[in-house]
Amino acid sequence: MQKRVLLLTGNPGVGKTTVLMKTVSVLKEKGCCVGGMISFEAREGGTRVGFEIMDLNSGRYGWLAHINQKSGPHIGKYRVNKEDLDFIGAKAIEGAVEKCAIIAIDEIGPMEIVSEKFKEATRKALEGSKPVVAVVHWKAHDKLINEAKSRHDSETFTVTQENRDKLPEIIAQKTLQVLK
Repeated sequence: MQKRVLLLTGNPGVGKTTVLMKTVSVLKEKGCCVGGMISFEAREGGTRVGFEIMDLNSGRYGWLAHINQKSGPHIGKYRVNKEDLDFIGAKAIEGAVEKCAIIAIDEIGPMEIVSEKFKEATRKALEGSKPVVAVVHWKAHDKLINEAKSRHDSETFTVTQENRDKLPEIIAQKTLQVLK
């Protein structure tokens, strides 16, 4: 059976987002419409100060979380920006579900799951018929993360320094198989 939901996990800093972005590039080079949300570190003077999010289709940016965020749920030393998460992140996933062939989500993790809109959009993507390539937090336990990992149509890849250069092509090929 073709696995439609391809999940990336691994230790912090191993390159999960890089693998996802390279996979998206390979799929776009092959003419696929890929949409969704990507998050990445924001640094100032070499120190991580937060995480930004980007809508893959519109290119809109926002803050997922920041050390100087004035309000929002605390996750570690960061506060989550629920407004940007709802209106950029969740909307990016919703847009991909409606308009794209493939949905990318980075990441289904502790910061993102504070948003009901993010959880709804992600659940819609997981329950749909389109391929989903998503990063899942390596040790977070949440109903949504557990559902994603335990689906009969999902496969989880642990990103390591040894396999991270090969994974984008492998995951792109598996995703393209679902589209056939």
